[in-house]
Amino acid sequence: MSYTDMQNKKIHQGRNIKRFREMLGIKQEALAFELGDDWNQKKISLLEQKETVESDILAQVARILKVPAEAIENFDEEQAVNIISNTVNNNDNATGNSLYSYQPTFNPIDKMVELYERMLEQQREMIEKLERLIEKKNN
Repeated sequence: MSYTDMQNKKIHQGRNIKRFREMLGIKQEALAFELGDDWNQKKISLLEQKETVESDILAQVARILKVPAEAIENFDEEQAVNIISNTVNNNDNATGNSLYSYQPTFNPIDKMVELYERMLEQQREMIEKLERLIEKKNN
């Protein structure tokens, strides 16, 4: 696929919402709850099937998932894989010794711990909200 083809390729924003939601371990029901009374699991499922998502809804979802709206709007998995593949291949040719020469400027384990801590914090927040909702329902 040429660079021009990649530029013209439509990015599926609904699929990107699903990817980010799943990476963060958030269920459709929880996202629906956060979006408000008009939302339910079925509506989230339909949203994730849409190629283009309305900008106001996209902004709300991005805020809830704590990711930049631009990430949902622009993420293209195929393009990301191609960039990574080309980078790896270019490094192979330049150094002649595969991935073993790769020296990240950050500690990948720290990034995983950071992501895990963020996921735990989001779970805590969700549990608190659900407890408040149950308490409100029981009163």
